[in-house]
Amino acid sequence: WGWKPAFGRRCMRELMALLAPVLAFAVAWGVTRVCCRPGSWLYFLDQPNARSLHVTPTPRTGGVGVMAGLLAGGVLVGVGGLGDLPLGAALAGAGGLALVGLADDRVGLSARLRLLAQVLVAGGYLALLGTSGAWLEVLALGVGLVWMGNLYNFMDGSDGLAGGMALFGFSAFAVAAALAGEEGLALVSAGVAAAAAGFLVFNFHPARIFMGDAGSVPLGFLAGALGLAGRESGAWPLWFPLLVFAPFILDATVTLLRRALRGERVWEAHRTHYYQRLVQMGLGHRRTALLAYALMAGSGVGAVLALSVGFSLQCVIITMCVFLHLVLGYRIDTAWRRHRIGAQTP
Repeated sequence: WGWKPAFGRRCMRELMALLAPVLAFAVAWGVTRVCCRPGSWLYFLDQPNARSLHVTPTPRTGGVGVMAGLLAGGVLVGVGGLGDLPLGAALAGAGGLALVGLADDRVGLSARLRLLAQVLVAGGYLALLGTSGAWLEVLALGVGLVWMGNLYNFMDGSDGLAGGMALFGFSAFAVAAALAGEEGLALVSAGVAAAAAGFLVFNFHPARIFMGDAGSVPLGFLAGALGLAGRESGAWPLWFPLLVFAPFILDATVTLLRRALRGERVWEAHRTHYYQRLVQMGLGHRRTALLAYALMAGSGVGAVLALSVGFSLQCVIITMCVFLHLVLGYRIDTAWRRHRIGAQTP
């Protein structure tokens, strides 16, 4: 009779592995669909302005659907006995940031208040994670978590872009965690990817709804938080999540540094990200998203493959991925200069 409890636990784990992403997708799809309805109390419109890429008022509460889906999947993972403190803390932190983001989407909050909430969540997560190392390292990780949330928000400005990054990025996390034997991390990551897919049904061009702060900031935080959870568990080194999310990290970071060097107010909205310039140059939302998906998929596959090879080949793969991003950035910069000259020529 001793084999029955073990067999039952194994069956429960297999059931959770199957149902958690399915539930995350279904809940995200259903809640996002409700948010698209004008009669819904979650129907907050994003009005177009001079710095927007859209021209018609569009609801911006799709992040509620994403968060509802991934939290539902996370609860199922916990019920299956596969959750642990770092994963629960990551989901709880994302849930808190989602509430702050929803309040900002509804009534508007000051930048200082939003930043304070992000710092508190990042600090609390690192404390619960029990991150070891010198205080400078812990400080750098905290800054990195806050930056991930903000850069994800900066990159949420074109149809299907932020949702696609979540789909490809967290899918890479799920595959790598599964290969490392980290079932809980794999299921939570798969749930985030599935929730993003449920949202993308309504967000791919022409978008019926946007993600908003309620989704973009928590997803960025989760990218960093689950990346650190994987590092602490031994599933991957720190370079892995950085490479997986390189398309967003490099675009946002390079753009921010350039604006800072030009003396611009980096916290204000603008239209100078690489993806924004592609849309403005005529590539459009759909083709920009598809190009970004190819880059995201390549970064994710390259990162997963690099985990299974030696140090020398890892360096080659990482260098190739960074070089590809640099080449694309250079070509977009060159095309943008020509575009601006052409626009100024009578």
